[in-house]
Amino acid sequence: MLHKLENAPGSKKPRKRIGRGPGSGTGKTSGRGHKGYLSRSGSTKRIGFEGGQMPLHIRLPKRGFTNIFRREFRIVNLDAIISSENLDRKSLITVDALMTAGLLTKGDGLVKVLGDGELKEALQIEAHAFSKSAAQKIEAAGGKATLLES
Repeated sequence: MLHKLENAPGSKKPRKRIGRGPGSGTGKTSGRGHKGYLSRSGSTKRIGFEGGQMPLHIRLPKRGFTNIFRREFRIVNLDAIISSENLDRKSLITVDALMTAGLLTKGDGLVKVLGDGELKEALQIEAHAFSKSAAQKIEAAGGKATLLES
């Protein structure tokens, strides 16, 4: 019966009333202890703070490096272009055409065509980069792989 529903025992506790005299158990220092950083107003612990001990992220060794000149590509395979039904393969295949066909994820970035799959028809494809095998397969089939400026 809905009107007889009750909370599970121990699930509802009364809130702790802080600073209400010595009889309350949280009077005087209000549960903050004596002195120290956390007893002061406005004090907060930083994430990862280990009580003054050298934090883990500083104790661990640093490895590798970040290449600031890295170019990240969105990739499309030749077999995806061949099997796509939303793509007009008779005309020039551009980056926008690949986007509207659903072969590329949304967002900015350079596009690279990879050579996975067998190509039997001549395609004209524009992209920012081509793998060696993709360029060879496109030109062997009588098509053209045009590089865009990146």
